[in-house]
Amino acid sequence: MIPRFGEPPRVDVRYRMRPGAYAVLLRGDRMLITYQEEPDDEFQLPGGGIDPGESPVSALHREVYEETGWTMSAPRRLGAFRRFVFMPEYDMWAEKLCTIYLARPAHRIGPPTEAGHSAHWVTVEAAVELLGNAGDRHFAGLFLR
Repeated sequence: MIPRFGEPPRVDVRYRMRPGAYAVLLRGDRMLITYQEEPDDEFQLPGGGIDPGESPVSALHREVYEETGWTMSAPRRLGAFRRFVFMPEYDMWAEKLCTIYLARPAHRIGPPTEAGHSAHWVTVEAAVELLGNAGDRHFAGLFLR
């Protein structure tokens, strides 16, 4: 069974499945996270939706680069969780199936290419405090020392 974090699903809403891939990117005791200005300003694990025909790992590489400006290597699946949310940028209610990977940050190519994102190196402890959703905090917390 895949754990759920956040609000329970509403009975008056039809949800659309939205699979996504997200990365815990560690270098020593620091974690690379992304800050997204809109639609809700928050810190997040880098990652996002898997496009039709795209593999989860391909989506992960693309999303990490778009949101952080970094490439990554050696992704290894850690687990998954579900969230039931409204996504204003798509005007839809989504059941987000978030698959989390552990990966190594490889090279910084430049700034994030996705508008409204910025990359931040923080301690694992700070990431657990800053991340905007409980599922992200849970997986970051696996690396507390």
